[in-house]
Amino acid sequence: MKLILSFLFLGMFFNSPAQVKTGIETLKNHNFAYLEGKKVGLITNPTGVDSNLKSTVDILHEAENVELVALYGPEHGVRGNIAAGEKVENATDPATGITVFSLYGKTRKPTPKMLEGIDVLVYDIQDIGSRSYTFISTLGLAMEAAAENNIEFMVLDRPNPLGGNKFEGAVTEPEFTSFVSQFPITYVHGFTVGELATYLNKQKLLKDGVQCDLTVIKMEGWKRDMNFEETGLPWVMSSPHIPHAHSAYYYPASGILGELYVYNIGVGYTLPFQLFGADWLDANQLAKKLQALELPGVMFRPVYFKPYYSTYKGEEIEGVQVHLTEIEKAPLSLIQFYVLQEAYKMNPEKNVFEMCEPSRLGMFDKVCGTDKVRKAFEKNFKVKDIMKLWTQDIEKFKKSAKKSFLY
Repeated sequence: MKLILSFLFLGMFFNSPAQVKTGIETLKNHNFAYLEGKKVGLITNPTGVDSNLKSTVDILHEAENVELVALYGPEHGVRGNIAAGEKVENATDPATGITVFSLYGKTRKPTPKMLEGIDVLVYDIQDIGSRSYTFISTLGLAMEAAAENNIEFMVLDRPNPLGGNKFEGAVTEPEFTSFVSQFPITYVHGFTVGELATYLNKQKLLKDGVQCDLTVIKMEGWKRDMNFEETGLPWVMSSPHIPHAHSAYYYPASGILGELYVYNIGVGYTLPFQLFGADWLDANQLAKKLQALELPGVMFRPVYFKPYYSTYKGEEIEGVQVHLTEIEKAPLSLIQFYVLQEAYKMNPEKNVFEMCEPSRLGMFDKVCGTDKVRKAFEKNFKVKDIMKLWTQDIEKFKKSAKKSFLY
């Protein structure tokens, strides 16, 4: 499963048919029979589209046998008009006139009042395959609400951009459960969103062990060894810093370190999650040291850039760009730790865990799902010191996860 270069996106402009049909396509092909006669609430965002880029909101609103009565907005909002981290407010969708309830503000879990009159709650959002993405936390909370209010829950399934065979990282420990690590799953989790919902339900991982009346509308044509480009589907940015499908591949490579706001990781520049930059780094030497590690599926090159916003805004900095050549072989989530290892050898006075705001350490640990990784790593800044911690849960988790695979 080779990483396909960006120019191969040109294929979609020649109307080549998608190999994969997502859940909304399957639902539409069955004439929305699963929703007929029911009052429908929809949790979605701009990624909820069919292969012609028509919004699931509009598809369900226009379907003669579907009664869409409420919308629910996760982070960024139903139509994607809210910036990262900003609260989503209750509103009215201008295109349909349907009420939009916020799930990213004071309320993150649908309340009984928000669900009044709803027979089935439908979820259609593209995930990126890493645990620390807030949409899957919204998924779990919505499933809980559906169970507690005796409402059916339906997931319109979509591909995992990283494929279905990649699992990396520690399973979240209970005391580090948060909105960026809501579930005891590995950091790179291998599930489609429908499979994740199935897993949460089967394993009774929702609050108080509740289980919802779950239906997953499966995809057609998706295989576990597919990355997103191989599906033939168009990519809609899932959040402002995931503008392309390949952005999802790089997200786990730097996103944990990014929580410290010590390095610029390309967020605030044109290559989100693909860069590691700071004003004390020697780009050429760092690239050489990282290349010498011969990490599978990864290459590094020196890079010089000036971020437009975020960490080091307006400053000339240097570092390395990550190039993924084989994402199935690359140790995605460990790349950031290898960068820290080699940079620390060159600059032992630069301890990122001491340089960051103290409050950021908590976020770093929450995204890792444990504080053990940070505490072990910062003793010597060596990846070998965390390797067991980062990998020891994977085989057991995969064995459990396979029971919920749908493909």
